[in-house]
Amino acid sequence: MKRRREAEMSSEIRSAIQELSSAAERDVVKPAAKRESVKPAAEREGDDLQTTLQIPIKPFLSLCKLLIQVLDKIGPTMAVLRQDIHQNIQRLETIHDSDPLIYWDVVEILRKEVSEGKAKKGPTCSKAFVWLTRSLDFSVALLKLLVEDFERNMEQAVEDSYNITLKPWHGWISSAAYKVALKLVPDTKSLIDILKAKDADDDTLKKEMQTLISLVVPELERNYETMRTYGLDKLKST
Repeated sequence: MKRRREAEMSSEIRSAIQELSSAAERDVVKPAAKRESVKPAAEREGDDLQTTLQIPIKPFLSLCKLLIQVLDKIGPTMAVLRQDIHQNIQRLETIHDSDPLIYWDVVEILRKEVSEGKAKKGPTCSKAFVWLTRSLDFSVALLKLLVEDFERNMEQAVEDSYNITLKPWHGWISSAAYKVALKLVPDTKSLIDILKAKDADDDTLKKEMQTLISLVVPELERNYETMRTYGLDKLKST
């Protein structure tokens, strides 16, 4: 009963904080034998950065799924963004489920696709990772603006966040579609109510948002470093 009440009072922001905090505390067991089979040690000499980068896939996808839950609450106006995120999550889940011992780590998936010359061709897991990271970056940029001012004009906040995170990588087709969708987000008060847990006031929500931002930003920095390492940071859509 207590857990049910806690779940009812919880929010996506609290769930994300819990997920990221738990992931940071866990010791990830590395399946060393499997890692060696993907890329022998002799081939990795002088490649220390690539071998030290790790992105456990489950915490990353859990965070992306929480973003979908928020978009579901916002409603059908966010269908374009939601569908894109959902498809990218599915792509990574499919390869993870094909061999969890190897593909527990997103970096292993990127390494495989890059080494095979497939990372930038078609609907790849590498592209899915890039766009999920950018979608999370957009969300964090928006949270930062809201934390600064809960009275901020939502349409302007969304446009500003979009311009610095997603727009540079969108072609005119994607840009036009997203621009229409993002202009249909709820007003600031409605979005705050969506994000707020049932037992939270504005001050509590603001503190939780600040905590979440502080946890997600290092994750994003790691993801962008990984993208640069594997030459994926300049990928664009049509």
